[in-house]
Amino acid sequence: MRSFIGKTRSPGLNRSHLMSGIVSLSSPISLRLCAISARSLRCCAISCGRIVRMAAAATEGHAASFERMAVKPPSHPTYDLKGVIKLALAEDAGDRVLGDVTCMATIPADMEVEAHFLAKEDGVVAGIALAEMVFHEVDPSLTVDWSKKDGEHIHKGLQFGRVSGRAYSVVVAERVVLNFMQRMSGIATLTKAMADAAHPARILETRKTAPVLRLVDKWAVLIGGGKNHRMGLFDMVMIKDNHISIAGGVTNAIRSVDMYLKQRNLQMEVEVETRTLKEVKEVLNYASETNTSLTRIMLDNMVIPLSNGDVDVSMLQEAVGLIDGKFETEASGNVTLETVHKIGQTGVTYISRFYGQKMSFFLVKKVRQTCWHVG
Repeated sequence: MRSFIGKTRSPGLNRSHLMSGIVSLSSPISLRLCAISARSLRCCAISCGRIVRMAAAATEGHAASFERMAVKPPSHPTYDLKGVIKLALAEDAGDRVLGDVTCMATIPADMEVEAHFLAKEDGVVAGIALAEMVFHEVDPSLTVDWSKKDGEHIHKGLQFGRVSGRAYSVVVAERVVLNFMQRMSGIATLTKAMADAAHPARILETRKTAPVLRLVDKWAVLIGGGKNHRMGLFDMVMIKDNHISIAGGVTNAIRSVDMYLKQRNLQMEVEVETRTLKEVKEVLNYASETNTSLTRIMLDNMVIPLSNGDVDVSMLQEAVGLIDGKFETEASGNVTLETVHKIGQTGVTYISRFYGQKMSFFLVKKVRQTCWHVG
């Protein structure tokens, strides 16, 4: 028997490794492959725990496969998960004509392999269900076995899954599968740590996700024990500083939203961002006098960092006290693994966290209309 090992090392989970506006990525997973002859492949039991066996062909009906998932992906009216998988595969292997030229040159067409998923670090595994979709897209005849489910803990050195079938198919799928699983496992692992520390508050992600990978990133947050914020611009009203500035104040902004929803007979959650206690009081005053659609108040940057590395949450705590359960509350800004527990003890409902390089886009309210005349 000839054997080889496919190494897929990259940096482990590190708070300084920030990417794609959601979380730091870990690479706790690799594939080890053993090549054997086409007719001598045998299925052998993995030595750790139960085995969940599924042929890749079983994932053909996505609706049916979702029912078997430990954690289902969030819903989106236009997101094409299968299309994203196809794009990822095409990005790596080109079209069907080109393909993986190295594999085609070096791997016999009739060779089959058995590849084992190996944990390289402790963490929360995520992306198992998505991996099965990738394997199916490459080759429906591949068989995938797992001893863990999405959201379960894995420890360094654990073999927790296996894929077997045509060598070419396994190697072509390998990198795309690992890219998805490593990304999602990094997100899920950090989300789990944040969620545990924040209790009883709930951890939310933001819309600041990698383009095209939003559903994948948000799925990983759910797997890690977090809760999804709005999926996009369409499923929740979120009144932020730019809207408030253009509308001429927080009261005007909420009033405009109330009128818009009423005129169109729309019902959805409404959140408003506040940056000061004065704005919180203004929102509460408006709500006390009006039948508003408002459901949540964001308390932005009310966690003040101190020179000794600690944070002052007194302003946040006062804001939560003023709101007094009338609306859900969401803390945002200066949230880290070190500060999230203290923030969670203030009574805030949710804590949202963005990981990545901070950038801003400012809208300046137009004060004069320029008119162009023709002729």
